[in-house]
Amino acid sequence: MVHGGLLYRRDLPSHVETIKKHGIHPIDLVCVNLYEFEKALKAGKDLPDMIENIDIGGPSMLRSASKNYQSIPVLCDPKDYDKVLEEIRENQETTLETRERLAAKVFRHTARYDAMIADYLTKKTHEEFPESMTITFDKVQDLRYGENPHQKAAFYKGMNPQYSLANATQLHGKELSYNNIQDGNAAIEILKDFEGQYAAVGVKHMNPCGVGIGENIEAAWDKAYEADSISIFGGIVALNAKVEKGLAEKLSKIFLEIIIAPDFSEEALEILTRKKNIRLMKLDTSLSVSSALKYTNVNDGLLVQEMDQHTINEEDLKCVTNRKPTEEEIKQLLFGWKVVKHVKSNAIVLAKDDMTIGVGAGQMNRVGAAKIAIEQAGEKAKGSVLASDAFFPMPDTVQEAI
Repeated sequence: MVHGGLLYRRDLPSHVETIKKHGIHPIDLVCVNLYEFEKALKAGKDLPDMIENIDIGGPSMLRSASKNYQSIPVLCDPKDYDKVLEEIRENQETTLETRERLAAKVFRHTARYDAMIADYLTKKTHEEFPESMTITFDKVQDLRYGENPHQKAAFYKGMNPQYSLANATQLHGKELSYNNIQDGNAAIEILKDFEGQYAAVGVKHMNPCGVGIGENIEAAWDKAYEADSISIFGGIVALNAKVEKGLAEKLSKIFLEIIIAPDFSEEALEILTRKKNIRLMKLDTSLSVSSALKYTNVNDGLLVQEMDQHTINEEDLKCVTNRKPTEEEIKQLLFGWKVVKHVKSNAIVLAKDDMTIGVGAGQMNRVGAAKIAIEQAGEKAKGSVLASDAFFPMPDTVQEAI
């Protein structure tokens, strides 16, 4: 009786006859708020509560009515109430265009709802790579343009609060661009590997141009800036400690697109907000680091793999030469390894005194990457350590370093 009323097509004589024959009452508007499965998920409810929050009747009515959108307006979002009420008051009905838009929204809404349930139950069964995959994201904002000005773009975020730029709060500046978000994501990915240390990261074009660690965040920034004071111009800076007045004064002296930090003091904000366009992003470092899957788009396909959260400690290293590294060299090698992990291949990083002194990124051969890093380091290269993101098939890169 209910679904007959929902599916009743006013323009079909056979439907009119069926309605009369079975005494079905037409339904002229549907408004449903689904059980709050997402809220229960974020609250960490146990399995019985999660199952109880799976709505069955709601999605069924929404889908039936949306199939018949030519006759019925269907609402699944309170944000649409005013628009529909306004049309009904003015015209005694809604427009076909509005009903069509609402129907499309319903199917997106129920697809998202089912995707959350499917993901929850799939994880319960420990299936990492099921036979099909449906993932859902919510829009954060429309972007002015994409990678290039002629491309349209938008920014979406996943379902779980993570240490991600999607969950940052913008305190000041212009809206983020597509490239800003790419660079900002690269910067915080590097910061993740320096948990427990004061670290500062400078990024340009998704590659680190300078990384430093120190006894405090200002000292870490000094090293990151010294690492490459030219490339950092117009770059992205990510810091894993609160920005105070002294550091803010240093940061304000150069042109930066974005500064990402867990917090800014009032004095720091007063100094940095004098620059109209700089983006200041507050990102909670206590948010969990995702252990989820990493998705990479390819033409008509999706590559899926585990996130790379592997770390190397001193006890994992095995020296295969007569010359053994000193404790300081081991320290610098481990630092360099954390950075080179995030440099686009072929990648070489030279490190010394808890900072990068040369970065060679994205070259077609490893010798070329080494030459760039060594040239950037100059005289500082003497006594430094070298990290590579892959093995040396021939001795030429090592010979270049010597």
